[in-house]
Amino acid sequence: MKLLHLDASALGSHSVSRTLTAAIVAELTRNTPAAEVIYHDLVANPLPHWTPVSDASDPAAVLSSQMLEEFLAADVVVIGAPMYNFSIPSQLKAWIDRVAVAGKTFRYTANGPEGLAGGKRIIIASSRGGVYSEGSAAAPMDFQETYLRAVFGFLGVTDLEFIRAEGVNLGEDNKVESLKTAHASIGVVTRKAA
Repeated sequence: MKLLHLDASALGSHSVSRTLTAAIVAELTRNTPAAEVIYHDLVANPLPHWTPVSDASDPAAVLSSQMLEEFLAADVVVIGAPMYNFSIPSQLKAWIDRVAVAGKTFRYTANGPEGLAGGKRIIIASSRGGVYSEGSAAAPMDFQETYLRAVFGFLGVTDLEFIRAEGVNLGEDNKVESLKTAHASIGVVTRKAA
């Protein structure tokens, strides 16, 4: 199994999503000890924002190609995606801009767009200070999980699952309970991925 692990939280050791991705990857590699893991800390080593590059030897083009090839080769992708201002961190968006490539991960056809990056599993560790899940008063402001579902669906990924810690800034009791629920769901999700 080839596993791609991405973290995008700027909170370092205080990050809920980083704690969750570490636990997910630990469980996946415990179940599959021969797994090959590639890790990117998108905050410690941020990708520059995407711009058109015409020279394939340009360092930005080489980096984009590397990110795309890693994504395409991965069987499982584990992404730490905290909610920042109702959406995702710009560091994660910069990575997505390198893997959403016409002709590689999607194409346009006479019948509409077609995703080309199916056949892989994506597990997203979603962390949110407030409560934005379906049915909550703030659900219309969720441009984090809705965006990730849309973009990966557009790329052809149908095996997409969220492990969510929500309301972590609504008091210590709520944070503890939310983390407990998220960690409990990791075993269920990783067994499904095995």
